[in-house]
Amino acid sequence: MSSRVLGPQIVSVKPIVVPAPGRGIDLPVKVTAPPSGQALPVIVFSHGNGWSLDGYEPLVDRWAAAGFVVVQPTHLDSRRNAIGWDDPRFATVWRVRIADLHAILDNLGDILAQAGLETRVDLERIAVAGHSWGAQTAGAVLGARVLDADGVPGEDFSHPAVSAGALIAATGTGDTLTPFAAEHLPFMRPDFSTMATPALVVAGGKDQSQLSTRGPEWFTDAYHLGPAPKSLLTIAEAEHTMGGVAGERVAETTDEDPARVAFLADTIAAYLRAALGLDDAEWTRLVGTAEDRDGAWSITGK
Repeated sequence: MSSRVLGPQIVSVKPIVVPAPGRGIDLPVKVTAPPSGQALPVIVFSHGNGWSLDGYEPLVDRWAAAGFVVVQPTHLDSRRNAIGWDDPRFATVWRVRIADLHAILDNLGDILAQAGLETRVDLERIAVAGHSWGAQTAGAVLGARVLDADGVPGEDFSHPAVSAGALIAATGTGDTLTPFAAEHLPFMRPDFSTMATPALVVAGGKDQSQLSTRGPEWFTDAYHLGPAPKSLLTIAEAEHTMGGVAGERVAETTDEDPARVAFLADTIAAYLRAALGLDDAEWTRLVGTAEDRDGAWSITGK
């Protein structure tokens, strides 16, 4: 008999198809929630490159158990859609990703109704979150823009329904992109100066990207260059997958550590509860601690 301690029950509904005219491929989402509770806050989560609505359960399930309703889309760059670097559609996928989040936010009431949650959610308390490319996608909804080749900021993709966010391993500014990234990912030139929505930025102390010539500090740009209020959680030993946020025993995970993922999920939940005006006790405790006594993590704010 297993001695593993099981967590609280959660429920998921999938797929729910969201209206997305002109997308070419249906926009499916998965909704995960606690089985009871009222006035639940919402997290719309954007996955990293190649993933889908079926990934990131170590984060999503823990958030749902903590009292959040989590909505996950499958973006066009999912491996399920076979749109690779050389596909002519790839150049605009970053825009479609942002449009996906807007479509979810604009149709959230119907999505929740299809999941049987329409009377249990507080639509005044909505956050966006994302990992890696998903963090850049979520950042745009929080107010970040994309610089063109001449350094001119592009359009404003912020959404008025969103009150807070969490960016996990968000790519930094684009002035130090590698030749591969500059050729295939020219949109990876964020301007954080307009990202005014409160957000927690999460960076790994050992996250060395193959897309930038800079070190792990590249992933802290969203904090340092974004206007207050912002908070920065740095996890000293974390690499890009933060211990395995996408799932257990995933091949791309280079720093498997379930306890680290649980800590990350719980810390983001604490931040979002505080930022959404629900309960700031746990976040206040973490900020007061400032860092783990063994140096495993630290929190700064502005």
